[in-house]
Amino acid sequence: MGFGPLIRKKLYELLGLSRSTLYYVENIPGKEDLELMKAIDKEYLRNPFYGRRRMTLEMRDQGFFFGEKRVRTAMKRMGLEAIYPKPNLSKPHQYHKKYPYLMRSVKVDRSDQAWAADITYIPLQGGFAYLFAIIDWYSRFVLEWELSNLLDTDFCIEALERSLKKSCPEIFNTDQGVQFTSLCFTKRLEKEGVKISMDGKGRALDNVFIERLWRSVKYEDIYPKGYESLKELKKGLEVYFEFYNGQRRHQSLGYQTPSEIYYGAGLEA
Repeated sequence: MGFGPLIRKKLYELLGLSRSTLYYVENIPGKEDLELMKAIDKEYLRNPFYGRRRMTLEMRDQGFFFGEKRVRTAMKRMGLEAIYPKPNLSKPHQYHKKYPYLMRSVKVDRSDQAWAADITYIPLQGGFAYLFAIIDWYSRFVLEWELSNLLDTDFCIEALERSLKKSCPEIFNTDQGVQFTSLCFTKRLEKEGVKISMDGKGRALDNVFIERLWRSVKYEDIYPKGYESLKELKKGLEVYFEFYNGQRRHQSLGYQTPSEIYYGAGLEA
């Protein structure tokens, strides 16, 4: 019998272990389902508006001759909701406060003016994981990130705490997921005087910069490397995010790196 999230957290603390170094294999899908989920993940990056019916037909074209029910189950496990035009790993909580979207009328022209955060599904050879990241809206600089095999709030809070030790934004933008509308997340931001902004339901473009980050991470690192374990994935992402921040030049940044922009080189350089 598996442990609940609260008991797992206590075990982490008692053993002095980081949740990102552990990979529990409870309820891991079989090999066929993992391959299906990986294919669905790639297709969603290309066509984020696909629902389960279109996805089922697309998967059949790719050689996965499964019924709609099996595709729907895989999408649910991955956190992909067919009714939304974007991956919805963060499902809303009916009793949590929702905040308005503030970025529509804001001109972002400096570092730490606005941060954005999101969660994405990561396929592994023997399972899967979830990646949470916080980026600076202006520079695309990845401030912090964290991995987990549980889709909960704890690993998001861990990364948030580390990022707030470095700096503090004026605005923090996320979707309306339960991880981000939770009191522990919103109260932590409000304690620092941060204005909270949340995307409109189903509006994938409201958080477009972090959506682009996910495409870069997956096509440049995750898919080519084919990581086997959470531990291996963590080591690989440490290298990738150092490259992304410090060496990967962005056309939209005047072919400068996120680090150069975030730490003061400026777009005019």
